[in-house]
Amino acid sequence: MPDFKKLLDQFRGLNPRDVGTWPVVPRITAALAIVIVVLLLGYFFQWSDQLDQLQQLQQNELKLKEDYKNKLAQAVNLDALKKEKDQVSTYVFRLEKQLPSKAEMDALLSDINQAGVGRGLQFELFKPGSASVKNYYAELPIDIRITGNYHDLGQFTSDIASLPRIVTLNNLVITMPPVGSTPLSMEAVAKTFRYLDPDEVQAQRKSAAKPGAPK
Repeated sequence: MPDFKKLLDQFRGLNPRDVGTWPVVPRITAALAIVIVVLLLGYFFQWSDQLDQLQQLQQNELKLKEDYKNKLAQAVNLDALKKEKDQVSTYVFRLEKQLPSKAEMDALLSDINQAGVGRGLQFELFKPGSASVKNYYAELPIDIRITGNYHDLGQFTSDIASLPRIVTLNNLVITMPPVGSTPLSMEAVAKTFRYLDPDEVQAQRKSAAKPGAPK
């Protein structure tokens, strides 16, 4: 306790204009205070911005390293990616071959009709609807109603699935015949698809580019 009192006594009566005459402890304390003030001023007015820039650069460095790793992985797997791309292109080409052109639609409609007639079925309705144009293809619905026995109707649906072109049967309903009658009645919407001609694709792109066009 006496030592602490002696330290306090060194801070009494100090002349702020003559720091050189101060005892050792007050001079050291004043020097430390000045250093702390300088450091704080330097941080707030100079170093804080530099630290923020350093942190930003460190984040950019991490991002660049991650980009480098991803590109390096792609470069290592380049041959595999090229092979995969070729496989996808081949698959897309095969699918496109299953879509008839605009000029081939009449032949496809005839194939659908023949699939039923060849099984001895009777067409009571065969009505192509309006084509619905999508981005790269057009969808054509055909309302059909046919009659025949259960086995032949089943074979007809199998024949439709086996056509070289894509045809699907939707909203299929089979109606039981009245008592004493033999044929079953089947109603369905057959949907087939065709790819768009180059001029149709161009028209679709122009239409999609217009302001307010549906996505």
